[in-house]
Order: sequence, then C-alpha cells, then structure tokens
Amino acid sequence: MIRFDQLVCSNLDGASQREWLETNGIGGFASSTITGLNSRRYHGLLVAALTPPTGRFVLLSKLEETLLIGGRSYELSTNQYPGVIHPQGYRYLSDFRLDPFPKFTYRVVDEANASDGAAQSANSPNRLATIELEKSVLLLHGENTVVIEYKLLSPADAPVTLQLRPLIAFRDYHSLTHRNTGLDSTCDMQSQCLSVKPYPDLPALHLSHNAQSVDTNGRWFLNFQYLWERERGLDFSEDLFNPCTLSFDLANAPARVIGSLQAIDVARVPELCAGERERRTAIRAQSPSTDSFVEGLTRASEQFLVDRGDHKSVIAGYHWFSDWGRDTMISLAGLSVPKERMATARDILRTFAQNVDRGMLPNRFPDIGQLPEYNTIDATLWFFEAIRSYLAHSGDLSFVRDELYGVLADIIDWHIRGTRYNIRVDADGLLNSGADGVQLTWMDAKVGDWVVTPRRGKPVEIQALWYNALCVMDKLAERFGDELGGKCYSTYAEVARWSFNRLFWNEQSACLFDVVNGTERDASLRPNQILSVSLPYSMLDDERAKAVVAKVQSSLLTAYGLRTLAPSDPNYRGRYTGDQASRDGAYHQGTVWPWLLGPFITAYLKVNEYRASAKRQALAWLAPLRSYLLDAGTGQINEIFEGDPPHRAVGCIAQAWSIAELLRVCVDELGLADAEHQAASENSKSSLNNEATSNPTQPAPPAVTPTR
Repeated sequence: MIRFDQLVCSNLDGASQREWLETNGIGGFASSTITGLNSRRYHGLLVAALTPPTGRFVLLSKLEETLLIGGRSYELSTNQYPGVIHPQGYRYLSDFRLDPFPKFTYRVVDEANASDGAAQSANSPNRLATIELEKSVLLLHGENTVVIEYKLLSPADAPVTLQLRPLIAFRDYHSLTHRNTGLDSTCDMQSQCLSVKPYPDLPALHLSHNAQSVDTNGRWFLNFQYLWERERGLDFSEDLFNPCTLSFDLANAPARVIGSLQAIDVARVPELCAGERERRTAIRAQSPSTDSFVEGLTRASEQFLVDRGDHKSVIAGYHWFSDWGRDTMISLAGLSVPKERMATARDILRTFAQNVDRGMLPNRFPDIGQLPEYNTIDATLWFFEAIRSYLAHSGDLSFVRDELYGVLADIIDWHIRGTRYNIRVDADGLLNSGADGVQLTWMDAKVGDWVVTPRRGKPVEIQALWYNALCVMDKLAERFGDELGGKCYSTYAEVARWSFNRLFWNEQSACLFDVVNGTERDASLRPNQILSVSLPYSMLDDERAKAVVAKVQSSLLTAYGLRTLAPSDPNYRGRYTGDQASRDGAYHQGTVWPWLLGPFITAYLKVNEYRASAKRQALAWLAPLRSYLLDAGTGQINEIFEGDPPHRAVGCIAQAWSIAELLRVCVDELGLADAEHQAASENSKSSLNNEATSNPTQPAPPAVTPTR
C-alpha cells in the first residue's frame, strides 16, 4: 500500500506532482493528481479506449464535489483557473492511499457545529465538529467503466449531503474541449441512470447512481488550466460541460456513481469492488517475491498488459503511448517474470510474428485503423532476445520450433539480402542502415524534418543486438537439427565479432564508438554501448567489457538511470522543458532513462562475476528508484528524468520498459525471488547459455559465403 498523510496532501505543489493511474486492460485509464487537480489534458476519471487498446477519448473528466453539513457548504474539489486555485478542496484532504486502488480521505471540521458544541459543553468543544469522508475510484478490468464511491467513516450528528457535478469532455485525449453550440445537453433519465450523448459520432456515457435527487440544468465550466500542458508549450485551457447535479444523503448510505459505456445497476457496486479487489490480490500473489519493491514492480507491470482484439499486447507508456514493437520486445522479459504470464508472453510473441513483413517487426500499431508502421531496426533484433528469454523461463521448445523459428530464419535472410531503409549486412558482417529523414534506432526523436540523432551507418547497440540474434539462432539451429542454418549463423557471428572489435574500439577513450559510418567514427559518449556487454552473447573480451562498464558508470550513471549523453558533450541538454521542439531536442541528449539501469546492472554484475559485493552495489543503485516507486511515483516509474540534478521526473508518468527492466534485474540477476523463481533464473543462464565464441584479437576470418 502506498500512502500519503495530510502533511503531503495539503502541500499543493508537492501533491500535484504525485499522479495516480488506474488502467482497465484494454487501453483505457483513469488518472489525476492525488489532490484531484487535473494538470494534464490526459487526466480524467474515464478515458475510454473506443477501439481497444487505442482510440482513447476523455469522456468523464472529473466530479465537482460539494459537502453540505447542516446547510453549510464545503468544496472538496481542486482546480487551476487563470491565476487562482479554486476551490481549494485539497485543504480538507487528510489522506491518500493506493489500497489497492485510489482512496481519498477528506476531513472536514464543521466550524459552526464546533462553536455550538463549545457552548453546550466546555468539556467536549469539538462535539459534532468533524466529518470524515472516504472516496474510492477504480476501473473495471476489461471494460470502459469507472466506479466511484463516497462513504462516511463515522456516524454524523448533523445532516450530511454530497452534491456531485459530473464534468464531461468527450474528446480525443490528445485534444481539448471548448464551449460550443454543437453539444447536445439532453439527459436521458432512467431509474437510477442518467445518460448523455453530447455528440452524435461518440457513444453515450451512462451515469448510474443512487442519488436522492437529480437536477438536469446543465452549464459550462470555463477555463480549466493544465499546467503540465503549458510547460510543454501546448494548448492548456479547457472548458467542460456539467450536464447535471446529483445529490446524495450520506447519512443514509454511501454515494455511488458508475460511469460506463453501458448501463450498469448501481446496486452492484459492492460486488464490483469486491471482484476487482480479489483480482488485484491475485496479481499481488503473482509476485515472485514478498520484497516490497518486487511486489510494487509486479503490480505496476500488469497495467501495461492489454487486449488487442483476441490477442495480448503491451502499452508502451501512459498517458499517451500505444503499443510499440520496440518497447514490447525490450519489456517482455521483465513483464513475463511472473510465471503466470507465460501464456500472455506466448500470445504477444505470436501476434508480432504474424505481423512480420519483409523481415521487420512493426514498430507501432497506430491509434485508429491505419496499417502498422515498419520504421525501426532494433525492434526486430530485440524480438530474438525476447524469444530467448521466453524459452529460458518457459522451456516451451515446441512453440519456438513450430511457430517462431521459421519467422526468425526469414528475418535473418531479409537482413542479409537487404530490406527497408537500406537495412542490410555489409561485407564486414555488421548491420548497416539509414535513409534520409528516418530515425531507426531507439533514439528516435524527430522535429519536422530534423532527425535529432540520425545515427546512420552502424550504431553500436544494433551490432550488439545483431550478434546476439545470430548466436540465439545458432543455438536454436543446434537444438532443432538445422545444420546448414547453424553453420550460416555461426559464420556470420564470427565475422561480425571480428569486425566489431576492429572498427568500434575507441582506444583513446577506452570504450566503444557510438556509430561507425564508413570512415567516420562518432565518439559521443552514450549508453548504447552497454548492450555490447549486457546482452547474453557479447563480442567483447573481459578487459574491454570491464572498460565499457567503467566508462558508462563514471560518465552516465545517475540515481535514476543512465544519461543519454555525457554532460561533457557540447550537445548535452540537462533540462527537459519548453515546447515540443525544445523537448524533443533534449529527448536523447542528456535525459536519464530508468530502463537503461537494467542493462547497466546486468553488465556490471557480469564483469564482476556476480560477486556478493557487486550485488550489494547494484541494490544500492536501485534504492532511489525503489523509493520513487513507493513514494513520488505513486506506484509507477516515469519514462525519463532530467539529466541535471535533482533529476526531475518528466515524460510519461508510467513507462513499460522502466518497470520491466527493473523487475527483470531484481529477479533474474539479483535473486530477489523465492526458491521456485530462483530455479527458473538459474535455468535461464543455462538453457541458451551465454558463453563467448572466438577471441576478438584472432586473425580475420574468411569472407562470408553461406546463404540460406
């Protein structure tokens, strides 16, 4: 359980940086700050995925809440308007917790009753004075449905009424709503259900409730301001429509509201809440360890697993990413650490295998109805590592043989003879790529026609991934009796290894060049080279591997991950602020990425032979992110942090690979798991072993001749 007391909740600046996230397993979500102040266009109580897991629309933005005690009004909401916070309901917020879904406790001292009580009894001046109200918010798994409940925590000695004013947006979650005459304000009133359909091309929102009275006089609330959007240089002002006011007698029963794309009997709220709590308890039980960090990562990781039609997929990050191939493949090893998720991992691998085209994995499944995008070089290569990890943990050799091996072989063939964007194996056995105006690696920021980090030619991590893929195929070919294939893969791997050590070693800096492009060598000190050590199959000898780890540690390691560029570089950008062009220009020019801590720790442990002292050091490096997950991150870890101290959290508030790589490292590398998972981890080190092949200083191998 994550919990913040009144000291945190009443500090608006600090509390507004803590954002909670509810997800529904089909791409929809609910999210806001712990004070209820919406600071992003993506905040809302029901952001529904109309074409799961994409097509997301903010339907129900929030509820304006007024507590009436004996006729006196207390506003519990908090909003940012131009130049003013109004109302200031955060002053009544005494407690916020995730238990397991968001719960807010408001403590209201009724001053008039306190004064009356003092007159009646000097010994009990606060009699009748304090009302405590608890609000809970949860999304139902597999549905675009939010359940909201308010209940008194102690009996009230005065009449207590709660008024709720739903504020609706009905817009794409990347956009904003403004007052307009096209909105249909009609409320369809049924018994304990009110439905609104403000625009003909969007579905109706059904608000089931147990209110004692309903006022359908609608009106606009104007000029909500979203401070995160203002900082991002985007439109940050929105108008929201209030179609009705619901009034509840809290002394009688808890106030309950269900917002959904379908009408649901409000009497089912206790049953729905109990079912969702039971489901989340089962997720917690999937954790491979009772360690609080591992449990938190396990819970967080589940929020990225979604349905795409009849198959599973992975949302790259909340609030604004959909399912991306690169992010999915990097994340899959960590997301499938709980043994109960093997079937999900298998389904994801199958889905992507079925969408391979010309030897490339789709980089992104677009939001609404377009074709998949094939514009990445590394997603396809991470596919091999995801399959290796799946096989190591599941032992499911028949699935890999029957459904994946042929696809993998075809991918290698396409990369040898050439596919999109000039992706092709060069005469030196290394993988070359690049086309004007296209960003192919994970450092993919682009502003207009400006590719910020083009990295054309031979990026260092692509060679590491290519070699790893060849070695994975060599091992699979051996197990499947594919002698010709094995000879091809091992020969290409041998040539790639020799060429890599000849071309990429930067003797002056004792590390690797970031990109080799013909005679050009990019000596920018970036974290990409750490993959040449961390991947199961490495082209480096021990001495060079240790030097790479030491260089990355001394120049790029921070409390929250690795910087994308050394601060000594003239192109380094330590702050991630300003409009989109400014932010994208800094995206991979110094920002800190938590996911990179996974490969770094793996590499560090490898070069230190997994000694106990190295593991203690790794745990110390994880400590800041452990604290962040269970405190400021409110159960999640951001996409990025600023490069300069104090490393402010920016970007998406929840990123799949940030969570997944930490979970993988904790369980597979550091052994923070029970005996059963420990055994699986040991199996992963022997199933497809990571022994080196030839010595990188050997004479040049013969030219590549095998083909398939």
